[in-house]
Amino acid sequence: MKVNRLSVIDYRNIDYIEIVPSENVNVIFGENAQGKTNLLESIWLFTGCKSFRSKKDSELLGFGKDFAKNEIDFFAKGREQTATMIIEKKRSITKNGIDLKSPAEMIGEFNAVIFSPSHLSLIQEGPVNRRKFLDTALCQLKPSYARVLAKYKRALEQRNALLKDIQFHSELYDTLDVWDDRLSSYASAIVSERIKYTRLLSESCEEIYTGLSDGREKLEIQYVNNTGLYNDDIYEIKDFLFERLRQNRREDIFNKITSIGPQRDDIDIKINSLSARKFGSQGQQRSCALAMKLSEANIIKDVTGEEPVILLDDVMSELDVNRQDYILNHLNSRQVFITCCDPATVLRMCEGKTFHIEKGRLI
Repeated sequence: MKVNRLSVIDYRNIDYIEIVPSENVNVIFGENAQGKTNLLESIWLFTGCKSFRSKKDSELLGFGKDFAKNEIDFFAKGREQTATMIIEKKRSITKNGIDLKSPAEMIGEFNAVIFSPSHLSLIQEGPVNRRKFLDTALCQLKPSYARVLAKYKRALEQRNALLKDIQFHSELYDTLDVWDDRLSSYASAIVSERIKYTRLLSESCEEIYTGLSDGREKLEIQYVNNTGLYNDDIYEIKDFLFERLRQNRREDIFNKITSIGPQRDDIDIKINSLSARKFGSQGQQRSCALAMKLSEANIIKDVTGEEPVILLDDVMSELDVNRQDYILNHLNSRQVFITCCDPATVLRMCEGKTFHIEKGRLI
């Protein structure tokens, strides 16, 4: 998978930028707050996923602009393709001249992996970010997963609303069977896919982290769910979750929230058998997060047969030369976009194209 051309108009602080990138390494450099990350973000949005920085699409518009327009020519699934994204209050997109119902229909059509300093939250913060990592990765691999996840979230909201209403309308209690059956059905599909994905992630992460640490440390990753069931059999998970939901009804009604399900699960990340979040140094935590993102790229390649585009936002400056060298060697066959202040930190180890950005423009 390769980006052949990218055009960005009135997007955040970018007035107009058009680039024809290298098939290998592309270094986007300039001072801080000039638009480097904005350019990476504009590529990421073509995956069909939401921004890794903003919750509202309206925040993506240039100041005082009514809309933004991003275009990409890319090679995927054995052919040249094109996509155009118009951003107003919401995003709309066309692919190969055909209007799509939503940007989410690009999931699986254009694959990329993004790593930015904010992804340290995978290690340093709570389980919400780690669940989001799993869900984003799985949505790119399996559009059907995105649909099940959306159905689960809606069913969870409705069950939680019912738990609040039951205190005032006891006759609603019997309807919990219907919601518990529906919820456990969606949840079992989610948990099964997460467990299988985490196994693949663990294998790849262990190898990559060994390389990053020069063989001095071992990284272990395991999916942790609040039911204690680690079988990936979808039917066994469904039966188990349904029974646990029934058992926890009294507690759920009292607390007015569902206590069992994938919305409470986590990934356990350990270095040499110790919690990376509690005991890992800043450097170890950064290497863990990098290993997870590089493993995400490996899994996409193994499952789809195509290399994803790699987007590295201000990563190299925080790593020593040996780790920088390992990463670039690991990404040797992939198209990479790297942002930095000084392009020499990257170009001393590899050849590539450079793009100098200042005040939202190429110079």
